[in-house]
Amino acid sequence: MVWGMEHAAGDPAVRSGPAESPRPWPVGPLALAAVLGGLAAAFLVASGDRGLVAHDEATIRPLRLELDLNTALPEELSILPGLGPALAGRIVEHRAAHGPFVSLDGLLDVPGIGPTTLAGLRPHLRVVATPEAAP
Repeated sequence: MVWGMEHAAGDPAVRSGPAESPRPWPVGPLALAAVLGGLAAAFLVASGDRGLVAHDEATIRPLRLELDLNTALPEELSILPGLGPALAGRIVEHRAAHGPFVSLDGLLDVPGIGPTTLAGLRPHLRVVATPEAAP
């Protein structure tokens, strides 16, 4: 007896006799797959660069971040467009030395902030009246 063959006789998975030839695929499922593939390709070509569904396009909205100039921390100010950590620190130092800002135009007194930088900051800053800032 050949080694490993002692279990072959009792194993139902091992068959004796001629090997079966593979069955050909039925024509129906192949034809259906070809038709569906053609429809999918036609849909993709017809949709152009819009993708599969038009509502999948992302809507880009501008960031709306508004900080109180008299209470914002340097870390908060430094994320605003046109400001970095150094300029944000100068704003807080100016506020500590001269008191709260009465208006956004007071930022022009901070070294490094000019009209262009102030124009970029206006949508993101506000001045809340404080008892110290009231005239």
